[in-house]
Amino acid sequence: MDKEKKKELQATYKERKITGGICAIKNIANGKMLISSVVDLQAYKNRYEFSKITGSCVNKIIEKDWNEFGSNSFEFVALEELEKKETQTDKEFAEDLETLEEMWLEKVNPHDIY
Repeated sequence: MDKEKKKELQATYKERKITGGICAIKNIANGKMLISSVVDLQAYKNRYEFSKITGSCVNKIIEKDWNEFGSNSFEFVALEELEKKETQTDKEFAEDLETLEEMWLEKVNPHDIY
């Protein structure tokens, strides 16, 4: 790849809109969920899909059940999306997502959360 094309791709990547959000990795065998805030929802979903393909667990918290029930017993669910504003710093965006995560954790029965 030539230098000019590489610079163009980097610029396009940096200018893309960042969509974070609240997601859940749901165990469909027992109904439990791992709820997380992530700054790049699509990247986390890609990581989850890669974990399913390779059989590796996406998160240590659910690893025991992942190994017991198998990766096909889990699904990725985007609960809420939040687009990063141009005026927000990375830290402010992460803080907003953490607040959203706390709100989601209050909505769900504690027995259903990993």
